[in-house]
Amino acid sequence: MVRKILKYVLILAVAVFAACTGKTAADPLSQKVDSLLALMTFEEKIGQMNQLEGWMNADKEAQIRAGQVGSLLNVADPKEVNRLQRIAMEESRLGIPLLFCRDVIHGFKTILPIPIGQAATWNPQLVEQGARMTAEETVQTGIRLTFSPMVDIARDARWGRLAEGYGEDTYLTEVMGAATVRGYQFSCANNPINNSDQIVNGLAACAKHFAGYGASESGRDYNTTWIPEILLRDVYLPPFKACAEAGAMTMMCSFNALNGLPSSANQHLNIDILRNEWNYDGVLISDWGSGSDLIPHGLCADKQEAAIRCYQAQMEIDMEGHLYEKYAQQLLDKGAIDRKRIDDMVRNILRLKFRLGLFNQPYATTETPEYYSQKALDTALKTAQESAVLLKNNGILPLVNNDNKVNILICGPLADAKKEQLGTWIFDGEPEHSVTPLMAFKQDSRFSVAYEPGLTYSRDTSGEGIERAVKAAKNVDAILYFCGEEAILSGEARCRADINLPGAQCRMMEELAKTGKPAVMIVMAGRPLTIGNEVEKAAAVLYAYHGGTMAGPALLSVIAGDVVPSGHLPMTMPQMVGQVPMYYNRLNTGRPATTPMLINDIPIGCPQFSIGQSSYHLEVGDQPLFHFGYGLSYTTFEYGEVDIVESVGKNHDSGTERQEFSVKCSITNTGKYDAMEVPQLYVHQMSGELARPVKELKGFRKIMIKSGESVTVEFKLTPDDLAYWHEKWKGKTAEYYRTTDPADYEVWVAPDSRCLTRSKKITIH
Repeated sequence: MVRKILKYVLILAVAVFAACTGKTAADPLSQKVDSLLALMTFEEKIGQMNQLEGWMNADKEAQIRAGQVGSLLNVADPKEVNRLQRIAMEESRLGIPLLFCRDVIHGFKTILPIPIGQAATWNPQLVEQGARMTAEETVQTGIRLTFSPMVDIARDARWGRLAEGYGEDTYLTEVMGAATVRGYQFSCANNPINNSDQIVNGLAACAKHFAGYGASESGRDYNTTWIPEILLRDVYLPPFKACAEAGAMTMMCSFNALNGLPSSANQHLNIDILRNEWNYDGVLISDWGSGSDLIPHGLCADKQEAAIRCYQAQMEIDMEGHLYEKYAQQLLDKGAIDRKRIDDMVRNILRLKFRLGLFNQPYATTETPEYYSQKALDTALKTAQESAVLLKNNGILPLVNNDNKVNILICGPLADAKKEQLGTWIFDGEPEHSVTPLMAFKQDSRFSVAYEPGLTYSRDTSGEGIERAVKAAKNVDAILYFCGEEAILSGEARCRADINLPGAQCRMMEELAKTGKPAVMIVMAGRPLTIGNEVEKAAAVLYAYHGGTMAGPALLSVIAGDVVPSGHLPMTMPQMVGQVPMYYNRLNTGRPATTPMLINDIPIGCPQFSIGQSSYHLEVGDQPLFHFGYGLSYTTFEYGEVDIVESVGKNHDSGTERQEFSVKCSITNTGKYDAMEVPQLYVHQMSGELARPVKELKGFRKIMIKSGESVTVEFKLTPDDLAYWHEKWKGKTAEYYRTTDPADYEVWVAPDSRCLTRSKKITIH
């Protein structure tokens, strides 16, 4: 008790001292942080930079008592959270609370669709709602930081971690990443939590992986990335900046070496850009052991050198690397690190804890949390419904068109796979709460259900059950074939060289097609798969990703017609793996693809130049299987002419005049279903200082249009929306600046990135 009283007397005394030496109530958060920092020993400061795995032993508990641990990973039991927090609060010298962290990627207990599926909703309001639901479930346990969202741009379908992000497009990822941050942190678009002492009652977000991780060579995780500075700034960095502006309280370094320099030691990324250009005041965290990875990267000879490089790059929290913990004192003694710089790094960590309100309420709010509320389940259901992308429909869907019961065969390895439908990164998800497609259809009186899985899991090559499924198909009206990937085939370190359906699933689709019964193929996967042959054989194709807890009821509602599909692809789907990386916003090249002469059309012995010289693959040409932004509906939409009105506005920062454009387009629902549509705004710069992409997404809306109704959508464009990064050399030094070229620009409003038929031109002066 004496120790506790002394602790609070010391803190109060230092607070008074700080107030008398220039600190004012105008900056109360800084005053609190500096007051506490002044009390801390060097060892306690380093302790705040030390993040450990939460599996406990006596040594780790002793470290907590000594103030040598600042945050813990993977403690999800609220009773254990409170036990460990009491050690920190009541038995350590200063009573600085621990920060409990967890990979809560797309739901805590109630699991949402994987993030790439959430991106397919093209509904940032719904994504924000899902993130808020996730935070509400998570914070009950005392966990206050999640390592999400992942905003790495992914253009290669082989890369397993694309399941955790929002796809290939920078703008879509910016919007979805910022929405996720706001949802986790209980903030809103016009009141982001950044550079503020506002208390965050939600879950601190962590934008990752900074930066360029998604461009790994050959789509192989942890692999090298080579990204020119202009491309880095145009494509890969904007989502991180959007998350920072939305108030993301932390960011995470990436595993990869970017242009030869790993992020944990990358001063250009972490200091020049993140701190100095963006004025980011949050905390920078390593990925698991990524500081120690500087040794196998070949950057450092030993861990002491790795600790120096991480310190120099202002990596503030070392996740399970033990670098600062073991070597900081030695480095201080020999003058390799500076106390003031350590103070600055620890100041950010303490600010984070104050902003989370941990000094006032460090504990789990209850030791018996309640999960799976109706509100949470409804959010998961709606997100799964809107994430499903209809890729093909020959009229078989929706299945329910009258009062007659529909006889169906449900088959495939993912029809009743409770764990697999949850997707990757579901540490706390409980498969027993999953509602599978088979369960949902069996509970619906409109269907008579036969079930023969055919394959027991997605990689099953035996095919022993295929014959039984084919036999059962002969007595039904339609086949529902649930295929795809098990959850373990996507996510971290789950990269594939072959992105066809694994196992015997292709053969099963072929055998089902031979029955002559219409087969609806529902793909549940963590990446775009090369399913062209199977699409040809199917009567309809629904791409459903891994849909989470409520995947079954969601797919039932879409297939039956209770909900009209409204998902659109957030990634291009290639025809063959040899086309990747493949993305819609590519450069045109000097010899853009013409009508291809494919490999089997080339005459034997033909001259070298007789088949032309343009940019395509001999096996498949230059087109994907399905384009970015693509998605069908049960209704039809007609897009009118684009109308553009130019006006003069003001630049917000300088007050100078600028051009502004109002882009309008009328969309009519010409079908019989009320449905949501996603009009997309694309722009192409026709000439400029550098070659520019053939098209770029600059805006989108998700709107409900009733049958027979016409709705006019409006987008705003300014020159800043069209700006990109330029490079200028002065001697041996490159300077980078963002500006808009005076040029003509094509503008489209379209349902996807391919249907760009009615354009209008604008001119930037």
